[in-house]
Amino acid sequence: MAVREILQIGHPVLASRAEEVAPDAIASPEVQGWVDDLIDTMRHAHGAGIAANQVGIPYRLFTVEVGDNPRYPYKPRIPLTVLINPEIRFLSDRTYDGNEGCLSVPNLRGTVARHLEIGVSGYNREGEPVSFEVRGYSAGTWQHELDHLDGILFPHRVTDPRTFCSWSVFVEYHQPAFAEYVRGLVAEWGA
Repeated sequence: MAVREILQIGHPVLASRAEEVAPDAIASPEVQGWVDDLIDTMRHAHGAGIAANQVGIPYRLFTVEVGDNPRYPYKPRIPLTVLINPEIRFLSDRTYDGNEGCLSVPNLRGTVARHLEIGVSGYNREGEPVSFEVRGYSAGTWQHELDHLDGILFPHRVTDPRTFCSWSVFVEYHQPAFAEYVRGLVAEWGA
């Protein structure tokens, strides 16, 4: 278990599609070590999630967890979840505008359209197939992490570059209104 260096935008590993993890390798000490390192790194950096390629592991797995995160006080809770070889399908065309940042793109935020209703599938850390649905604001977290595994970072999805801002500008000028917007989504969708 270790906290790993988080790669920054422009690194070739972040720009490439990650490889599938062989299902029979999930229980291996190597893959289990990757999972432990992702959890440690995500928690150390106060991230809501982290993809393996963000720490130089070019394979398709990520972790997601939101508790009392000081970076995102408005985010609904998500229990620790490990997803290997994830897939997402959109359950509707409904979207919302999320203000996103990224551990691999420090001190930058921007508005990204994300689907409100998704189906998520893959394997858990025990190698068991899992499938579940996510609705509401939390659906964006899963889409953000899957994008990483396809070599896409949030700035690639920002449709209006005028929404880019630094973290401090977001906190001072935009976070209160955005937090209210998120509260409305959570009230409607429960997450």
